[in-house]
Amino acid sequence: MPKIAILKFPGTNCDEDVLRSLKEVDSGVKAEIVWHKDFRVGGGWDAVIVPGGFSYGDWLRAGAIAARSRAMRELAEATTRGVPVLGICNGFQILVEAGLLKGAFLPNESGRFICRWVRLRIDNPKGPWLSLTRSGDELHMPVAHGEGRYYIEERDYESVVSSSPILRYLPSDNPNGSSYNIAGIGTEDGYVLGLMPHPERAVNSLLAPRGFKPGGEVIFKSVLHSLKPGW
Repeated sequence: MPKIAILKFPGTNCDEDVLRSLKEVDSGVKAEIVWHKDFRVGGGWDAVIVPGGFSYGDWLRAGAIAARSRAMRELAEATTRGVPVLGICNGFQILVEAGLLKGAFLPNESGRFICRWVRLRIDNPKGPWLSLTRSGDELHMPVAHGEGRYYIEERDYESVVSSSPILRYLPSDNPNGSSYNIAGIGTEDGYVLGLMPHPERAVNSLLAPRGFKPGGEVIFKSVLHSLKPGW
């Protein structure tokens, strides 16, 4: 069974949720919460998840301090070895601040913290985190952020839109004013993926409000399928 590290910084608060959701998808999964000071690229990890929260209290700006930690230098090295990495919410912000994904984050257009379910569409799925999805699939998940407005310059957007996996809010469901309705984006090969919605809060139908179907399970099933053929 693959080993999955769930990277925890001071202020991370969704690590237990991610661990529980992985166990719900596959009770035998070898997943472990790893304190950032203890994370090593040579730890035998087959995949790494950087969960949500408020790392270092979002001082300076969301994800800025964690992105400059030794753990993220280790994680950058892991990506060169083909280790799949998923950043969720604050984890996405950290990956962007660390330069592992393009773009930047701004405060929500409303100026307020937003917590609600949204509908997403997948474009150009590729890589281990989206291996069981198809282009055009619609996924439902909740968001919970105050600094979730994704921004990308037009020249960078043009370079990624044709080659990288993108998750978009449906136009009527963009909660924060993100450029091009982008809720998540990946590297060209899809091995590094970041998204603002929380898949770990959308693996059980009991958690979904009326009119929404949880879409987080497929993210975790996809990576397990990729790491363990025949799963």
